[in-house]
Amino acid sequence: MRNIRLVLAYDGTSYAGWQRQKQDVTIQGVVEQAIFTMTRSAAVLHGAGRTDAGVHALGMVANFLTDCSIPSQSFLKGLNGILPDDIRILAASDAPVDFHARRSARGKEYVYSFYAGEIMPPLERLYAAQVWGRLDLEAMRSCLPLIAGTHDFSSFEAAGSRDRTVEGGMGAVRSIFRAEILRDDQRQGFFRIIIAGNGFLRHMVRNIAGTLFEVGKGRYTPGDFAGILAARDRTRAGPTAPARGLLLREVFY
Repeated sequence: MRNIRLVLAYDGTSYAGWQRQKQDVTIQGVVEQAIFTMTRSAAVLHGAGRTDAGVHALGMVANFLTDCSIPSQSFLKGLNGILPDDIRILAASDAPVDFHARRSARGKEYVYSFYAGEIMPPLERLYAAQVWGRLDLEAMRSCLPLIAGTHDFSSFEAAGSRDRTVEGGMGAVRSIFRAEILRDDQRQGFFRIIIAGNGFLRHMVRNIAGTLFEVGKGRYTPGDFAGILAARDRTRAGPTAPARGLLLREVFY
């Protein structure tokens, strides 16, 4: 068996997330069907993560096992000729048989884009969240050192995202090694929250972003943010920011 590694980019607007579902159209399901069309054999595509409905990716990594003899570079052209225009294969290569896109990953970087203006440019509406009203960006930035390092992120975890009765493993503990807010110099009024770490809980980045927006609006203080993190209680944090602002930019190995 060969192990084919793919790097994908996609616009998640029209999809019910990454993970295959019985009724809804997903990234995994569409790419698996394209692989079947090329190889005439069913394959399971393992992704580095499970992006939610409406979330985008620039550097999702995935792998699948196959016994076909198609050269790996032919998958690049062949799959792109089958897939819809909102999913592209950026790279294809043979990988060691023990490579697994999720289990072999050492970290990921997410970017959350938002617009702090009154009138959202229509061409950007699917790729950034609009945050109305004045935002105190310095107050938001002062919260970022609080999440750097290793913490229990239960306060920013989607309810029901994991089986809490399972013993062992990381639980809700994750390590964040980059967290910053940058102004987009090319687009007036646009900003990016960049968060990189060794792993992420479901909705974790969107819940952090939503809570940061509450700080920016003055509804929470940076001290409140510290208390929310320490509380390990999702009900204490802010709302989940819209999916359209989130982009999986890179997976680290």
